[in-house]
Amino acid sequence: MDPLHQFQIQRYVPINVGGLDASFSNSSLYMVVAVAIITGLIVFGMRGRALVPGRMQSLAEMFYEFVANMVRENAGPDARKYFPFVFSLFMFILIGNLLGMIPGTFTFTSHIIVTFGLALTVFVFVTLLGLIKHGFHFFTLFMPHGAPIALAPILIPIEVLSYLSRPVSLSIRLFANMMAGHTMLKVFGGFSVLLGAGLGGLGYTIGILPLAINVALVGFEILVAMLQAYVFTILTCLYIRDALELH
Repeated sequence: MDPLHQFQIQRYVPINVGGLDASFSNSSLYMVVAVAIITGLIVFGMRGRALVPGRMQSLAEMFYEFVANMVRENAGPDARKYFPFVFSLFMFILIGNLLGMIPGTFTFTSHIIVTFGLALTVFVFVTLLGLIKHGFHFFTLFMPHGAPIALAPILIPIEVLSYLSRPVSLSIRLFANMMAGHTMLKVFGGFSVLLGAGLGGLGYTIGILPLAINVALVGFEILVAMLQAYVFTILTCLYIRDALELH
C-alpha cells in the first residue's frame, strides 16, 4: 500500500462556505479528539485537588509544571500571563502527535496547512504583543543593538527576512518530522509483511529483523513526537521573550 495514503484527507461532512471547502474531515475529527482529551485531563484531573494526587491529577500537574517552567526560564517572568496560550499550544501539538501513533488514527500535525496555521497564530500573536507593548519602538528589533548605523541597509533586510521566516521554519520542522517518521514506519512495516508473505516460513524468520527495527522505530517516533511539541513550544517562548524585551 502507498505509504502516503495514511495522510489522505477524508471528508465526513461536506461543508462549503463562500466557495471555500470547510468540510469536517478526519483531520478535523482528530483535532476535536485531541481537544477533548486535553479538556478531560485538565478538568477531571484537577477536579478533586487532592493533597495526595491520583494518577490523572499527577499527570495534569506534571504537564502544568513542565510548561510553567518552560515559560519562566525561556520567556521570562513577564510572560507568565501568557502561560494559558503556551500551555494550550504545547498540549494540542503533543496530543496530536501522540494520537497519530495509534494504528488506524490520523496525524493532523503531518499536514503543512495545520502546522502553518499554528505557526502563523504564534507569529501574529508575538508581533501584536510587541507592537502593543513597545509601539513603533518594536521595529528596533530588526537593528541589532550596538551595530554600526552604516550596516543598517544590510542588517535590517536580513533581520526582517529572518523574522518573517519564523512561521515557515516552525511549520516545516513539525510537519516534516511527523510526515517523514510515519512514512518510514509504514515502509518498514509493509516490508516486514511482504517479506514474510513472499518467502513463506523462511520469510517470517528473516522478517523478524525488520520487525524488530520497526518496533524500535515506533519508540523513536514517540520520542520525536514529544520532542517536536517541546521544540515548537520553546521557540514560541523565545519569540515571546523577544517581543517583550526586544533582544
